[in-house]
Amino acid sequence: MSDTADTQRPSRRLGSLLRLWPFVRPHRKLAVGWLVFLAISSSATLVLPIAVRHMIDQGFGNSSLATINATFLGLFGVALVLAFATAARYYCIALLGERSLASLRSDLYAHVIRLDVGFFERSRVGELISRLGTDTEVIQALIGSGISVALRSAVMLLGATAMMVFTSPRLAGLTALVIPAVMLPILVFGRRVQKLSRASQDRLADAAAIANETLNAAPAVKAYAREDIESARYGGAIARALATARSRIGMRSILTATVIVLFFGAIALVLWAGARDVLAGTLDVGVLTQFVIYAFLAAGSLAGLSEVWGDVLRAAGAMERIGELFEERAEITSPAQPTHLPRPMEGALRFEHIQFHYPSRPYAPALHDFDLSIRPGETVALVGPSGAGKSTVFALLLRFYDPQTGRITLDGIDLRALALPELRGAIALVPQETVIFGGSAADNIRFGRQDADEEEVRDAARAAEANDFIMAMSKGYGEELGERGVRLSGGQRQRIAIARAILRDAPLLLLDEATSALDAQSEAAIQQALERLEKGRTTIVIAHRLATVQRADRIVVMDGGRIVAQGTHQSLLAEGGLYAELARLQFTA
Repeated sequence: MSDTADTQRPSRRLGSLLRLWPFVRPHRKLAVGWLVFLAISSSATLVLPIAVRHMIDQGFGNSSLATINATFLGLFGVALVLAFATAARYYCIALLGERSLASLRSDLYAHVIRLDVGFFERSRVGELISRLGTDTEVIQALIGSGISVALRSAVMLLGATAMMVFTSPRLAGLTALVIPAVMLPILVFGRRVQKLSRASQDRLADAAAIANETLNAAPAVKAYAREDIESARYGGAIARALATARSRIGMRSILTATVIVLFFGAIALVLWAGARDVLAGTLDVGVLTQFVIYAFLAAGSLAGLSEVWGDVLRAAGAMERIGELFEERAEITSPAQPTHLPRPMEGALRFEHIQFHYPSRPYAPALHDFDLSIRPGETVALVGPSGAGKSTVFALLLRFYDPQTGRITLDGIDLRALALPELRGAIALVPQETVIFGGSAADNIRFGRQDADEEEVRDAARAAEANDFIMAMSKGYGEELGERGVRLSGGQRQRIAIARAILRDAPLLLLDEATSALDAQSEAAIQQALERLEKGRTTIVIAHRLATVQRADRIVVMDGGRIVAQGTHQSLLAEGGLYAELARLQFTA
């Protein structure tokens, strides 16, 4: 994902378009149909100058009404064939582009969503959305029209050139003299256009990333009165994208103008030579007319090629960016031959001398010699100051990361030996920051278990004390909750998360400040629901408020990634140390 790619591997950029073939291949019938209709329409176009020549030499010259009628009737027939073939060709290529890009988008999204958490921590969501949206639209324009124009222009250029040679070898030879002069600017400017095309896509992705992070934090932006600042920041990104686009457009304009001037200059030279031959009586008017029409067809085709060449280069840059995403590989994966968890699960957990640091912070251990055993059905609370490593324990349990040394076992099985879906399917998580999707209330609760029926969803909501506020909404469980749950309070969002965990009914329960956004009355009700939920399950609770963990079977005190004490609330108070200090600060405040 580096901008340095602009100046590297120029030969690979066009090669990146070969990545499109797997998405086009399933729809090759449309591609074949497009090629067939392209051949028909091109042949009909190349027949038209012959009909014009015949009309001039045979029709007007002989002044025969029958000949004129037959010539124009034939001309109209060729036009009908051309019209039908052109329409069919467009239908095939446009549908091919839509289907291919639908497959590309689906496969790209499926690949990205399966990458590990580390990838998303080092990537900007706005840029990923840009690649899924803007970049694929550029490629769709290439497949849906650019390739069609390019191949049609290439076929017409070859066909018209061949017919020019057949019609008048002498005039064709004069035309060929300027071909090197026409191709030179394409080669000179083409590489520069390609570099600017890639840079233009990168600048648009930067702007999209800024918009995404700002709009997702709209309340914070307004709270700090940063509307003008963020508008200026986005405007600056757009200005940079516009500047790059202006350079790209200018370069393409120069390329197109140069090619057209050179080629039409060649046509003027040929017309001048042909007119002299007509005056000298060595060339028929019909032959000159036929040659000129072919020359204009060739010139138009070459201009079309030069125009679409910029689109090809832009699409190559976009496909290179998309290809970089496809090349990303998840570091956390399921083993080739996974071990299965026992049925039923007991829920015994063991952390064996874990040493772990985040990839972005290699010199700052998040856990240091972390050693902990949790019995089946036991409720263990993790407490300690911020940065003690509590959330890291959850991240390792969910296998968002693997420890550098040591291992974690579930019912005696190393987590790395388990398939990721099976491991995570055995865990229910209630995070501190609840994610609400833009669907209905029922859909958001069903996020815990997709196959749950309506009654199971309602039962989970009742157990989480969420049924009352859901039913108070106009559409009840069918009410759309808005993007990121903007129509819910913090406590309501947290109850939705608890309902998900209840619905999941997993043997291992992870609670990360599960009641932090609740008022005292709601918290008391939710605590009762959680107590029912924890029965028969191994539960790990992260809490900053010590009043919420006094009922835990065991409290583990962490500091600096280490376990510094563990025991019951009363025993830790009697022992003194960090827990007693935290309790003193909270209970006497």
